[in-house]
Amino acid sequence: MTRKKALVVRGGWEGHQPVEATELFLPFLQSNGYTVRVEESTDVYADSDEMAGTDLVVQCITMSEIAPEQLAGLSAAVESGTGFTGWHGGIADSFRASSDYLHLVGGQFATHPGKEPCERRGDETDNYLPHTINITKTGRDHQITAGIEDFELDTEQYWVLHDDLIEVLATTTHPAQPWQPWHRPVTTPAVWTRRWGAGRVVVTTPGHSLDVLENPGVRTIIERGMLWATRTA
Repeated sequence: MTRKKALVVRGGWEGHQPVEATELFLPFLQSNGYTVRVEESTDVYADSDEMAGTDLVVQCITMSEIAPEQLAGLSAAVESGTGFTGWHGGIADSFRASSDYLHLVGGQFATHPGKEPCERRGDETDNYLPHTINITKTGRDHQITAGIEDFELDTEQYWVLHDDLIEVLATTTHPAQPWQPWHRPVTTPAVWTRRWGAGRVVVTTPGHSLDVLENPGVRTIIERGMLWATRTA
């Protein structure tokens, strides 16, 4: 049996622990029949031969920049059938200056609302809020999220801007708080898929820290997303 080939590309802002976070999933990929290559930069995206032979790209790069030829290589690979997936800022807050990357992924981190000002301590927990990940009607029938019940998290709650080409499998709702400028609750995607050419894209927005990635609901969605996104032909 021919083994599938996964490419893990990591880097960017160290606050999301790209090395430690991706290492959590390498055993899963290997046990599911993938040969795994790990790269510490996006240079590999410009290697057309390597990308053509890749069945799945797992990206964990927050912010940073991508060269035009690298993005062109990634986009061409996805259009030709290479799967593309990731979590949190490693896919939904990558390459902020690139509108073409945003077009590929279908959603972009806008903010993670914080606690009431009087409760803030000046560290990353200022942006940790208890919230619910709600599986949508579509998500209850999708193989990535089927059988997963709504679950609670206390971590960064991503607010994303998106288009309607995505298939939303889970959402989260931001309440309207007195100290915030919005005037009604806002529901945004928390997990989505996107068909792009012959390729499949899966974005999971929870995943700020290792403990969140170890949450059974989050981890199951990410791992199933890897399998679903993988090249099908």
